[in-house]
Amino acid sequence: MPTQQESSVGEEAVQAIASVFARVGSAAEMRRFFDEILTAAETRDLALRWLLLRKLRAGMPQRRIADELGISLCKITRGSKLLKNRKSVTVRMLDDGHDSEDGEG
Repeated sequence: MPTQQESSVGEEAVQAIASVFARVGSAAEMRRFFDEILTAAETRDLALRWLLLRKLRAGMPQRRIADELGISLCKITRGSKLLKNRKSVTVRMLDDGHDSEDGEG
């Protein structure tokens, strides 16, 4: 059953923020945008998700990722399943070199 927060945020709102993200011009501007709209914890959670995807794509074993990052295997398994989808935007971003530390590709 969805929480009140989940039910009050519809697909239109999700599409709106996706459109805003798509218009951000640079990694530096995106970082500023994150700082403005997300808490520090939310930004770290997003960065952690990307880091685990990078480690998976590099071939690091799931248990090692769990140990290094202090996260559950369930979270890692979700990422692993995502990376098996050849049509995934995430896979394309990782493979196209959009996974550098500085965010510039």
